Amino acid sequence: MKDPKKIVLFVLVVFILYVIITDPAKAADYVQVGFEGISNGAKAIGDFMTWVANGGKDD
Repeated sequence: MKDPKKIVLFVLVVFILYVIITDPAKAADYVQVGFEGISNGAKAIGDFMTWVANGGKDD
């Protein structure tokens, strides 16, 4: 039997290509949502690290 990780990765790549080819505008929206999520996560981690560096004290 083939490696399940490779199969899942292949299916995911095919799905992504399908979405990009059939509806580029929707694909762009998905990318924007993804980057916004990453940005919000990075900001939350930064806020947490600042809180830790300040000794865990609230403002």
